[in-house]
Amino acid sequence: MIVVVIIGLLAAMAIPAFKRVIRRQQNSQVVNDLRVFSQAFESYSTMFGKWPPNVGPGVVPVAVRNGWLKNGVWQAKTPIGGQWNWDYNNVGITAGISISSYTCTTAQLREIDAIIDDGDLTTGNFQHTGGGRVTWILEP
Repeated sequence: MIVVVIIGLLAAMAIPAFKRVIRRQQNSQVVNDLRVFSQAFESYSTMFGKWPPNVGPGVVPVAVRNGWLKNGVWQAKTPIGGQWNWDYNNVGITAGISISSYTCTTAQLREIDAIIDDGDLTTGNFQHTGGGRVTWILEP
């Protein structure tokens, strides 16, 4: 009986720690993907003097399909659920990379925001832009 109680206590301590590690990994992956994607879009904009046209969630903009982005990563579900989305002249901004229909909590979004921006989803470059999406703003 004592062994069962000890195993239960160990499991009770290990599960929250495991969940924190998974969440940190998800946050890091989102931040890394945003940096890689923004570099691709900014390089495209610098080279051609314009941003690619707007597309829907999970759709790789035609202009950046060949060599600018890893299409498989863009088309896959994000680490926090939902789809990557290129927004041009949409959601009140000129250009940005959004995550549409994310499934994580607002607290986790604030953690991501604290890593790459100011920790406030209403200000800075990483913002909640409504309609179940958060956006990394490249040009306001």
